[in-house]
Amino acid sequence: MSRKGWVLFAAMSLIWGIPYLLIKVAVGGVPVPVLVLARVAVGGALLLPVALRRRQLGLLRGRWGWLVAFALAEIIVPWALLSEAERRLSSSISGLLIASVPIIIVVLGRLTGGTERLSALRWAGLLVGLGGVALLVGPDASAGDALSVAEVLLVAVCYSVGPLIAARKLGDLPPLPMTAACLGFAAVVYSPVAAATWPGSMPSLRVLAALAGLAVVCTAAAFLIFFQLINEVGPTRASVITYVNPAVAVALGVGVLGEQFTPAMAGAFVLIIGGSVLATRRSAGRQPATQPDGKRIGARPDAPLDSVG
Repeated sequence: MSRKGWVLFAAMSLIWGIPYLLIKVAVGGVPVPVLVLARVAVGGALLLPVALRRRQLGLLRGRWGWLVAFALAEIIVPWALLSEAERRLSSSISGLLIASVPIIIVVLGRLTGGTERLSALRWAGLLVGLGGVALLVGPDASAGDALSVAEVLLVAVCYSVGPLIAARKLGDLPPLPMTAACLGFAAVVYSPVAAATWPGSMPSLRVLAALAGLAVVCTAAAFLIFFQLINEVGPTRASVITYVNPAVAVALGVGVLGEQFTPAMAGAFVLIIGGSVLATRRSAGRQPATQPDGKRIGARPDAPLDSVG
């Protein structure tokens, strides 16, 4: 890769590894609906003008039903669930559980009509990755209460359904207007709920900084940087950030928040990431395009895709 490609890759590996840390900080000062609204409203406000200036929103005509479905699966439901779960669950555990997304995508793609053949190596990857999840949430692991773990695993399922919708129904649309429209729709959905739960006092500067980071850095800026990364290095190389983000999430959780890093977490990390790599191995020469959340559009539905926290 070029020097610019390496810089963009490093930026995205970091940016999409830090939402778990920022969510953990933000939920300590504002209700979950307010957190999600801040993220989608500011992100949408930054991206919508760009889409309007490029006159791309008209390209979405006739696809609003699928765009709504995509927004529900990729933004509206999972961002609330993840934020709620992190009220009780460490950011490190959350990041590791979300790392199972590529494995779930393979399973869902197969169950929903995908034609990609699952070789013995890919089946082994599925089993290894699922073993990592089991180790992480086992009775001896400090993974928090069962409800929080279930919420994060449901987030992982949502992050797997979203790419299936995008790949099969929205694959020919440009990612920028899709992202802007979905964030705008999410802001409309969350506005009344956030208004009803608005905090009675001004959050601390630490919480406000976390909200700003989630909206500006991890949402709006992240999408634009990822588009540049795709143009610079191609979707295949760009997809490798899927395997870097969890390490960043764990490092930040342990180093910044002082979260515990247990042997079970270390073993789960190796199994989940290793299983994801094996389960999502694909034939050479397949170059899918990209979709708004940093995931690739037009790819096989069971191909490895990136996910946002």
